[in-house]
Amino acid sequence: MISVDQALDKILGSVSVLEAEPAPILETVGQVLAEDIYASFGIPPLDNSAMDGYAVRAEDTAGASPQSPRLLRVIDTVMAGSISEREVVPGTAVRIMTGAPIPRGADAVARFEITDAAQRKDATREVAILAEVKLGNDLRRAGEDIARGARVLGRGTVIRPAEVGVLASLGRTEVAVIRRPRVAILVTGDELVDIKKPLPAGKIYDSNTYSLAALVRRYGGIPQVLGLASDSEDLLRAKLNQSLDADMLITTGGVSLGDFDLVKDVLAREGELVFWRVRMRPGNPLAFGRIKGRSKKGVAKEIVHLGLPGNPVSAMVTFEVFACPAMLKMMGRQNLAKPTIEAIIEEPMDNGSGFRIFARAIVEERSGRYFARLTGPQGSGILTSMSRANGLVVVPEDRLRVAKGESVPVMMLDWNEER
Repeated sequence: MISVDQALDKILGSVSVLEAEPAPILETVGQVLAEDIYASFGIPPLDNSAMDGYAVRAEDTAGASPQSPRLLRVIDTVMAGSISEREVVPGTAVRIMTGAPIPRGADAVARFEITDAAQRKDATREVAILAEVKLGNDLRRAGEDIARGARVLGRGTVIRPAEVGVLASLGRTEVAVIRRPRVAILVTGDELVDIKKPLPAGKIYDSNTYSLAALVRRYGGIPQVLGLASDSEDLLRAKLNQSLDADMLITTGGVSLGDFDLVKDVLAREGELVFWRVRMRPGNPLAFGRIKGRSKKGVAKEIVHLGLPGNPVSAMVTFEVFACPAMLKMMGRQNLAKPTIEAIIEEPMDNGSGFRIFARAIVEERSGRYFARLTGPQGSGILTSMSRANGLVVVPEDRLRVAKGESVPVMMLDWNEER
């Protein structure tokens, strides 16, 4: 039996960053750029107006006030997306809308609020400026956001909605990114029934397939649901053959000490069993290894396998601790750890097992400090404890008791990893 840290090191040491592929920009959120992005033009491409108003020569407004307005002749109107062919000369102005290019000769914008345009029947012929404007007032200079030729986004950047917008502003319809891992999910157990079928007496519905597939999606992977396999070696082997083009295989159940726990034995024969059992609760009967696979192009490869416990909470907790960082590494992410905070525990906790405890908790912030309370009973079959929790209180192996009011580390489940 090995420690949580040793297990994580072995798992992360067995996975590599996947190859790059082109993808439409709207499908890349959460993925990592596999190329540097350079601007072939500046943004904005031309000087333009930051406000609705009048493009003027700043010196024509010198000393202007409501008591001493400066009357200018309006020679054109320019809307966003069009360009005025007229030149602003002394004593003239061009009516301009936000985003429209600044016409030749103008060096400032007098916004509508400092003119008498609202009081005039026709402000397209002349307008009075009621306040002095400075040189460059309300102008957005060409290239002030992105200079032509600049490296805008670097290889290794995690794409968020803002990066999608930047790519769109550069006219990019697709971009090279580290591809998403394909994660095959196989759930075992004769007691399980698919949720699409009636529930016979003595059986329970399969929740692991759905919670794990949802976790794979949440962290950016592509779930490949293999369905249920009964506790039969032949059926298990047949299901495993459907996963041979995946990047990761996740199974649940079949890894403990029971007579019908076949997964670890079958996988050991199909590949290599690296370790079995980890000093943690929930999640002690965890298996990790590699099996022989083949890419869609027929190239031989190894597939990492995580054999998670069958209890629903254990499966989700071990996914968060081990599968999530492995997936993130495959996607080229640098920050693999869940955010961890220090919180004040609101009830005592015992740990006489010598294992690392991951207890489901509700974390709240009060007056600048975090407080954590357990969700209730911590049995590994109480799946609602995960739905109530936003964090996992981590009690180290050598900490036998945590008293109420002491500080504990909490691994936050719902905070963005880039926070």
